[in-house]
Amino acid sequence: MPDRAAPVTVPAATPLPADSPVYGADSAGLICGFLFTPGAPVQEIDSAAAAAWLAHRAHAGTHDRAFVWLHVNLAHAAAERWLQRHAGLPDAFYETLRDGLHSTRIERADQSLVAVVNDAHFDFAFEPSDISTLWASIDRHLVVTARHRPLRAVDQLRIACRRGEVLESSIALLERLLRAQADVLVEIVRGVTRRIDAVEDELLAGRPVHQRARLGVLRRVLVRLQRLLAPEPAALFRLLQHPPDWMDEDGVQALRASSEEFSVVLQDMSSLQERIKLLQEEIAANVNEDNARSLFVLTIVTVLALPINILAGLFGMNVGGIPLAEHPHGFWIVVGIVASFTAVAAWAAFRKKKG
Repeated sequence: MPDRAAPVTVPAATPLPADSPVYGADSAGLICGFLFTPGAPVQEIDSAAAAAWLAHRAHAGTHDRAFVWLHVNLAHAAAERWLQRHAGLPDAFYETLRDGLHSTRIERADQSLVAVVNDAHFDFAFEPSDISTLWASIDRHLVVTARHRPLRAVDQLRIACRRGEVLESSIALLERLLRAQADVLVEIVRGVTRRIDAVEDELLAGRPVHQRARLGVLRRVLVRLQRLLAPEPAALFRLLQHPPDWMDEDGVQALRASSEEFSVVLQDMSSLQERIKLLQEEIAANVNEDNARSLFVLTIVTVLALPINILAGLFGMNVGGIPLAEHPHGFWIVVGIVASFTAVAAWAAFRKKKG
C-alpha cells in the first residue's frame, strides 16, 4: 500500500496521433483515459494506470483538484466488471444503465452526478436509428462515460483532450461535453435545413418532387432527437437547486447555460418540423392535383369512346333486322351518328369542367 503522503506515479499510456479515429478498447474495455492535473499538461493513461490512480485515491485520499476521465465501451464484456472493481461508482449509475429510460437528464446521487445524454452516431446518416445513449458518472475526482456505439460529441471531446485541451474540473468536462453535443446538434439541424431548402427550391421552380418519404424520415429524426435530447426539467431543476457540496456556483451557472443552449437548438428543431409538415402538405396537394388531372383525362376518353362502343355492340349482334345493312351508304351514316353523339358527349364533358 502506498504511503499516504507519497504521490502516486501514474505510468503514461503509449501516445497516439491526436486525430487518430480509434474506437477500440483495451483489455478492460477502456477506450481512452486522461488525467487532468492543475498546472500540468493533460496526461493520457490506460486502464492499468487508471486503476493505480483510483486505488491511490481510495486509500490515501486526494484533496487537490486533479481528476481523471475514463471513457469505456460497454459492448466490451470486461468494461462493467472493471468499473465495479476499480471505479467505486454509485449504485445509481448501474441502475441507470439497466432501467431502459433514455431521456436526457442529470441527477444527483449522494455526492455524485449521474447523467444520461443522447448523441448521434459517428456515422450519422439522418436515420432515426442513428441515435444512441451515453451514460456518465461525475464526482470531484472522477468522470466516467460509457457507451455502446461510437458517438460524435464524446469523440470530439476525446480528440480535444488528446490535443492538450486543459479542463479545470470535472464539471468543466461535463459542461464541455454538453457543449460538444450542442455543436453536433447544430450540424444536424444545418444538414436537415439544407435538404429542406433543396426540396423547397424544387417546388418553387415547378419541378416534380418525389421526396415525400424522405421528408417523413427527416421529420421522424427531428421528433426523436427532440424527445430524447430535451433535458428533463424536474431533474435539472432539483440538481441546480441542490448541487453536491463540491460543486461551486460557477459549475451551476455553466450547467444552466448549457441547458439554455439546448433549448435554442430544440426550438430550431420545432421550426424545421413545421417546415417539413408544410412541404409534405404541398407535395401531397401536387400529387392529388396530378391524380385528378389524370383521372379527368381517363374520364374524357371513356366518355368519348362510349357512343362508338354502344353502336358497335348493337350492330355487331348477329340477328336479323339490323338497320342500314343493305343501304349503299349505311357505313357513312353510322359514322355520322357516332361522330354526332361523340361531339355531344365531348361538349357536355368540357362544359362541365369549365363550370
